[in-house]
Amino acid sequence: MKLLLYRKSYSLEDSIQNFLDFYYASTMTYLASDLLHEGLLPDQISKAVSTAIKAAKASNIEIHKHFMLVYSGINNSIIQDCKLSHLGFGLVVMNADSSLSSISRFQVEVLSTYFEKSL
Repeated sequence: MKLLLYRKSYSLEDSIQNFLDFYYASTMTYLASDLLHEGLLPDQISKAVSTAIKAAKASNIEIHKHFMLVYSGINNSIIQDCKLSHLGFGLVVMNADSSLSSISRFQVEVLSTYFEKSL
């Protein structure tokens, strides 16, 4: 079931912003909770998301285009989650705990690719 917020009247600006929010959400194909399958704990994911958002803000990236608070159902529980764009997901993984091999492999691959292209 999808959560909807209802108001008796909407302004044109609200309608445009709602459309843009819907559009951005449709381009966010990842969930932060997907990282549970990689071995990250919920606290580690929350910290990585928070750090990724700070990095995006510092880089003047529009946060609402890459990060969206949602709620997900996992194991008969509802948890706070975050929808992520491709860039948002990459930022989260870059800022995740590198003691996990899947995370450290991604970080090394990204840097290797970056250095290959910059030389």
